[in-house]
Amino acid sequence: MPAWFNVVSDLAVIALLIAGIAFFRKPKHARGGNFLAAAALLLAMGLVAYRYQISNPAIVVLMILIGGFIGTMVAFRVNMIQIPGMVAFQHGMGGVAAFSVSFLELIRNPAELSTFGSFSGLFGLVLGAATFSGSMIAAGKLSGKLKGAPLNLPGHNLILIVLATVIVLLGIATQATDNNLTLIAILVIMWGLSGVLGVVFSIRIGGADMPVLISFLNATAGLAAAFCGIIIGNRLLITCGATVAASGSILTAIMCRSMNRGLIKVFTGSIVKGTQTSGTEVKEKEEIKTESSAPQRTLDELKAEAVDVLKNAKSVIIIPGYGMALAQAQFQVAKLAKILEEMQKDVCFAIHPVAGRMPGHMNVLLAEAEVDYDKLLEMAEVNKRFGTTDAVMVIGACDVVNPAAITTEGTPISGMPILLAQDAKRVIVCNLDEIPGYSGVKNPLYKNEKTLMLLGDANSTLLELIEKITGIPQNS
Repeated sequence: MPAWFNVVSDLAVIALLIAGIAFFRKPKHARGGNFLAAAALLLAMGLVAYRYQISNPAIVVLMILIGGFIGTMVAFRVNMIQIPGMVAFQHGMGGVAAFSVSFLELIRNPAELSTFGSFSGLFGLVLGAATFSGSMIAAGKLSGKLKGAPLNLPGHNLILIVLATVIVLLGIATQATDNNLTLIAILVIMWGLSGVLGVVFSIRIGGADMPVLISFLNATAGLAAAFCGIIIGNRLLITCGATVAASGSILTAIMCRSMNRGLIKVFTGSIVKGTQTSGTEVKEKEEIKTESSAPQRTLDELKAEAVDVLKNAKSVIIIPGYGMALAQAQFQVAKLAKILEEMQKDVCFAIHPVAGRMPGHMNVLLAEAEVDYDKLLEMAEVNKRFGTTDAVMVIGACDVVNPAAITTEGTPISGMPILLAQDAKRVIVCNLDEIPGYSGVKNPLYKNEKTLMLLGDANSTLLELIEKITGIPQNS
């Protein structure tokens, strides 16, 4: 096959992949973008298989079929609550592929490798192994198998520095040995230490910082793949890996900016002081009334008042959170929003960038419930509306509406921009309980005199509110 054809075919695959990614910008085109990206990757696989001699093609085809079957079954069985953990797991599998290919290439013909190729392989091995172990920790935390809170070890930074230093020294040692068995032994040790590095790095990231970890692991998986592409001399793998690394890096930066925290502070577990970063001015702590002098009311009385608030409101902002995913209440949220719009009320959704357990978690849930994407407003835009909004509905959210992020110093969310729900005339909270969110910080909004706390399963609560508003019995 002429060289020009290989270049043109590679460029065509890359263009198709980028076109697929570009389609992700609009939800109505996202499914088509997925198909385009998948087609690009299938074409890339076909080109690789065509260009390189495969000694046992039947085995390769069998492995592709088995892997494809397992992936398809997992995708069909995973629900929206499990998606963050599955995404983290997939990043880990990308790491496995990267360090496996790098390891085999490094030991196959080490004498034929250039210095640049050899170090690329070492980077692919180290990043792949660290991404794998770090992703397993992230998946465990996101799925509830491990405690979600950050875990700081004694001398945590020193441990990371020692591990990184030893790995670098071992990498240099690989260039000074001609013995294949010694090389294999060194690479195995590097692989093990890199895995430990990934674990130590990830265990002290938790709580509200998990979306940052997810996007960062996405970037490292792509970078590891790009280094694999260098060692095997494959332009397609280099480009695809670099594209993933770039997108993951951009997303990581967006997540950090949304939390008003630097990447180093997130990864070192540093806590920042509270600062005012929101779009509207927030009252000082002493001006915020957090206790009501009214006698305690029953849940039924609170629900009745919530119905009156919604009926009389001209504008409503709905704020979804991870609790909505746990209750699988997104369909009832969408139904209530539609009912309120039919009553000629202005309804929109306020989306905090770090709501949920991964970037875009709330967008995915609401898209599943067929909520018009134009109704989903980002924090910078929607924060300007809260001061003139009649009612805000908080569905399973805590940290992203917690005024303590602004008024209290020294907490895991101090300085994080929040959705200014407390500025609205009335606030209705549909949460399971009053337990603090993932950050562990108590939310004074729950005690604000303008807030109605409708505790219990959000799905059931919303069904009851819909029934009271419409007068039509609802099936649970």
